[in-house]
Amino acid sequence: MWPVDATANKTSAGNFFEDFTLGQVIEHATPRTLTEGDRALYGALYPTRFAISSSVEFAAACGLSPAPVEELIAFHVAFGKTVPDISLNAVANLGYAECRFHQPVVPGDTLRTSSAVIGLKENSNGRTGVVYVRSTATNQHGQAVLDWCRWVMVHKRDPQAPAPATVVPELKGALGADELVIPAGLDFTGYDFSAAGEPHRFGDYEVGERIDHVDGVTLTDPEHMMATRLWQNTAKVHFNTEARADGNRLIYGGHVISMARAISFNGLANAQLISAINAGAHVAPAFAGDTIYAWSEVLDKAETSAPGVGALRLRLVATSGRDESMTLRNGEGRYAAGVLLDLDYWVLIPR
Repeated sequence: MWPVDATANKTSAGNFFEDFTLGQVIEHATPRTLTEGDRALYGALYPTRFAISSSVEFAAACGLSPAPVEELIAFHVAFGKTVPDISLNAVANLGYAECRFHQPVVPGDTLRTSSAVIGLKENSNGRTGVVYVRSTATNQHGQAVLDWCRWVMVHKRDPQAPAPATVVPELKGALGADELVIPAGLDFTGYDFSAAGEPHRFGDYEVGERIDHVDGVTLTDPEHMMATRLWQNTAKVHFNTEARADGNRLIYGGHVISMARAISFNGLANAQLISAINAGAHVAPAFAGDTIYAWSEVLDKAETSAPGVGALRLRLVATSGRDESMTLRNGEGRYAAGVLLDLDYWVLIPR
């Protein structure tokens, strides 16, 4: 039983930078069981049309039964568990690395998440610091579903609190193709390109190729707040207009990731499964009223041991407003105006 202290404040203000210690392990509440309702709501929030997560028959024909939900559903749910403990008092979520999906998640799976603090660095202003964590989500059988690293800038409660020793972890720039986990039974040898929506397969993509996904979606406050609540993400900046000096609700970066991934269907319809996220940067904030577009660049290609399955390493870039020139950086080497997201990830595609 929890100890009872009648004089203690029973509410939590979340952790501030000085509350984190190197090596600290945090078990996050609350376990979350995924249902077909999550699949349906995800499809209502994002214009996703990938066939494996849309059709139980298509998924079964590819060796996956029951049909998995989209990988980003599992990511958002697992990520949401970490927010009350890691980023409730965040200034911004800065980036991701070494995210690997270990197995498909299906309706009925219950996810829970734990995090280990792997790095700390106080900022020069003395009012904030960066916390690095490695988080792992497991299912009801105790099996790892996904794990990832992220770093987040967090407010200090007391600017006068002493700075911890600076530890910045060494993280991989990208996972190798040999480190990808291929779902058991995945087989694309009988792949139905007509049902999937496009004829383009592994051999049709070239390293260095860029794909303008053309379509745009205008963000709204009701949709992004509904999505963020769906993931039980409690970060104040997404809901409370008093949490930011400008009075705007900051759109959860994962909402932009899912929107860009859904938009990428046009040109990458057969990039059916996300296998890993190598790196990700939320380059600029997004707010209601912004219209999101996306383009992709092929960074690498690899064959896999699974029958008929290849892997593409892609850069997915989300922009506020369409950039037909598909410019990532300006002449000074900085991100170009309008870039919101720079995401480096591996997908599985039929050969």
